[in-house]
Amino acid sequence: MKHNEMPVFGNMQGVRVIGTGTSIAGPVACSLFAEQGADVIQIESTKAKDMVRSIGDIWTAEHRNNRTIALNIRSEEGDEVLRKLLAQSDILIEGSKGGTWDKWGLTDEVLWQINPALVIVHISGYGQSGDPDFVNRASYDPIGQAFSGFMAVQGEEARPLPVKPYTCDYITALFASWSAAISLLRARQTGKGESVDVAQYEVMLRIQADYLTNGLNYGHQAARTGVYGNDVCALPNVQECGDGNFVMTAIGGVSNFVRLEKLIGLEGDPDFAEPHAVINKTDGPRAEKIVKAMNAYCMARTAVQVNDELNALKLPCSVIMTYDMMKDHPHYKARGSLTTWHDDNKDKDIMGVNCIPFFKNNPSQIFRGGPTYGADNEDILAELGYTEEQIADMYAKEVIKNT
Repeated sequence: MKHNEMPVFGNMQGVRVIGTGTSIAGPVACSLFAEQGADVIQIESTKAKDMVRSIGDIWTAEHRNNRTIALNIRSEEGDEVLRKLLAQSDILIEGSKGGTWDKWGLTDEVLWQINPALVIVHISGYGQSGDPDFVNRASYDPIGQAFSGFMAVQGEEARPLPVKPYTCDYITALFASWSAAISLLRARQTGKGESVDVAQYEVMLRIQADYLTNGLNYGHQAARTGVYGNDVCALPNVQECGDGNFVMTAIGGVSNFVRLEKLIGLEGDPDFAEPHAVINKTDGPRAEKIVKAMNAYCMARTAVQVNDELNALKLPCSVIMTYDMMKDHPHYKARGSLTTWHDDNKDKDIMGVNCIPFFKNNPSQIFRGGPTYGADNEDILAELGYTEEQIADMYAKEVIKNT
């Protein structure tokens, strides 16, 4: 696909992003721009295809709207192509071990000699600077969760567990794309680029609310609470229902408990006469009774029935949705939360999440799924001024590939 063949839409039209990251974090950051109309060119290695090509439909979902070139950027000719691309681009989002691009001689200062207004986003596990024993370490999603302390508060009491799927990678992508966007705004105002150092573990540090501050300031290591919202409340948030499905509740406040207790048959019980906004595990008979009554109430109904009855009383509750439930759910359908696109890699239509959030004046689009390996080699190189003969020579030297 050539640039002039791309549809024009979104708030990022006229922006070009170069991505060299693999797996999820970097590519998702790029695709968020692509879903809003940016020209995103993903550079994939000729040494090995991105491993997510072999994991389900991740590639087609997380490289939507991208153009791609399979290029050996460490070769002399590949380095020249990279430099030409960066000279014509606004943002570079790269994902590698800390210090990799410096080691290659492609420091920020060198990249700014090529393009003074370039926004450079480095994504790594541990950052571009710091303790030398850590900077160059390999990292994937669960490593970021572990090193940040985020995983320590997830799971059951006996064992910490990572949050799935790929939570650290996706949160990293959001921070990276936000950082790139605000840096681009400033670069267009001043003509001077920016370099952003996004470390996976620091992203996960940022989203720990008072769990982190309580630990750092008061020595309180938050307990892993599993199905409970915290380590003191008696009523589990996750409740199994009679049909084998589950609901999530979030009951708090005097008026909420009054309505819930009436619903589950505890109205008039003297243990519930005194107003209460919470019921703790230490509340004796009251705690035991509400847990027993809530379990019995839920097991006598389907998850949908429990959800509908609680929400009718304005009590916070949701069915814990499975993927099958989503397909025909009225709210999902009314908002268009799910959509389909064509996957050229498997030559079939794929259903997945729509472009979110929704923009009223400049809506997002999906015009292609993740492209096949090296699909846009010739078009991208032709736009840079390479002749058919030069492109053929690059194939022969394996500077570029499409198989």
